[in-house]
Amino acid sequence: MIKSRKFAALILIAVILCSFSVSLRAQDEDDDEPHGLYLPEKRVFYGGLIAGANFAQVDGDYFAGYHKVGFNGGAIVYAQLAKHVALSLELLYSQKGSSSNLGEISPHNTSIYIMKYGINTNYAEIPVMINYFDKRRSHCGIGLSYGRLVSSSEHIQVDSNGIIETLNFNNAYPFKKEALDIVAGAELHLWKGLFMNVRFQYSLIPIRTQLPPPDYARAEQYSNLWVVRLMYLIK
Repeated sequence: MIKSRKFAALILIAVILCSFSVSLRAQDEDDDEPHGLYLPEKRVFYGGLIAGANFAQVDGDYFAGYHKVGFNGGAIVYAQLAKHVALSLELLYSQKGSSSNLGEISPHNTSIYIMKYGINTNYAEIPVMINYFDKRRSHCGIGLSYGRLVSSSEHIQVDSNGIIETLNFNNAYPFKKEALDIVAGAELHLWKGLFMNVRFQYSLIPIRTQLPPPDYARAEQYSNLWVVRLMYLIK
């Protein structure tokens, strides 16, 4: 149910953006605002740098909460398509995964107490988004992000009938080398070329090829994260 609501919200954002784009040509003819995205003069391309943090979890494990904090940063280029619309392409390094230090009894096997749990997945990502800019240069967008797995690790510390051991499923149940996410976000214009970005991102395909035993995972696993970043567009 939660997953369905998240996708419904993303679809709603897409519909709103499409509605804006339909009226763009008429707006270009009727008003006399500057035609640049954040500069008075119009350009075709705008480039900049982005840096911030991911707050991530993995849907499909036995733990909830955006407790995994990782780096998200890289470069971005906007291509202005119309007065208020631009296509953006980013090249990012993004750290995702899951983390919990709060123990929990395995719902599938009550003799197993999961003491600590963590997934670390590091990706090179290329998000492509369509963005709508308002009069104040703030903007929102939606799109897709292709990811290539750079490295990964997983640790599970369990207490099974008094025997404590650390498990590593990374080799037996590897993560997929490729990822595809849906992305929606908004950028608040702060000053000149400086923006604050908040983004939600969710996997469209499971992040691993084979699910670990049900003692340690409950369903197909999907990456789920919020992103908070600062972006500076170079003049």
